[in-house]
Amino acid sequence: MRIAVTIFLTDETITPTRLARELEGRGFAGLYLPEHTHIPVERTTPYPAGGELPREYGRTLDPFVALAQAAAVTERLGLGTGITLVAQHDPIDLAKQVATLDHLSGGRFTLGVGFGWNVEEAADHGVRWRTRRELGRDRMALMRALWSQEPVAHEGEFGSVRASHAHPKPVRKPRGPVVGPRTLLGGAAGPKLFSHICEYADGWLPIGGRGLSESLPRLRTAWTEAGRDPEALQVVPYAVHPTPGKLAHYAGLGIEEVVVQLPPEGEGEVLKALDAYQEYL
Repeated sequence: MRIAVTIFLTDETITPTRLARELEGRGFAGLYLPEHTHIPVERTTPYPAGGELPREYGRTLDPFVALAQAAAVTERLGLGTGITLVAQHDPIDLAKQVATLDHLSGGRFTLGVGFGWNVEEAADHGVRWRTRRELGRDRMALMRALWSQEPVAHEGEFGSVRASHAHPKPVRKPRGPVVGPRTLLGGAAGPKLFSHICEYADGWLPIGGRGLSESLPRLRTAWTEAGRDPEALQVVPYAVHPTPGKLAHYAGLGIEEVVVQLPPEGEGEVLKALDAYQEYL
């Protein structure tokens, strides 16, 4: 089983380059970074985990800039977002960012896609909350058009792009309906999410990994019924606090990669956490 990590990198934590070198040197599989552009002070949306919103949410580094630094000092380490709030981006600009990072890293990038929880943050980007999932779906389709080998136009409900020359291209070849880098969707289990995974992703990025014994069979059924290759589905539990029993459970479900949570701390505390996780490699 591959063990990757995620962390809220901020202006107060270990740096991307220091962490990336440590991860690759120790044999970790990858580094996934979250995204928040800003956290409005006048916020009525409750923190999903309960209690006060942790300080690091309002201090996160831009994941694409930080991952570009990580890519520049490593050769094998996987690089990913966990997650990119696609609805909050201009899709033409985002398609270029994603393709460039994937190209410069030699195809090491994973695009984790999510739909967010912070209504006020999304509203400042002009996102209507009730339509954010369909908006994200449409923007993913527009980006796939730009990532296609031949110029392809996209005319969607929320945006369009003319058939265009757009380079570089992501390294991976198309997989069924999926064009672009390895793409994983985050979100809670349910028919709508599973339908979107089957339509335009390589798999699922479930936060915490709870309830997979019940939900994974439903996703596999939807995947097969959509005509996708049963062997191609990827499920990557995310932000996991690992134990030997938990990882053995995931392995029994056929899961091949897990993303474990690091504390949003300085170098000393992060390196201690990596020492503790070393037994799982």
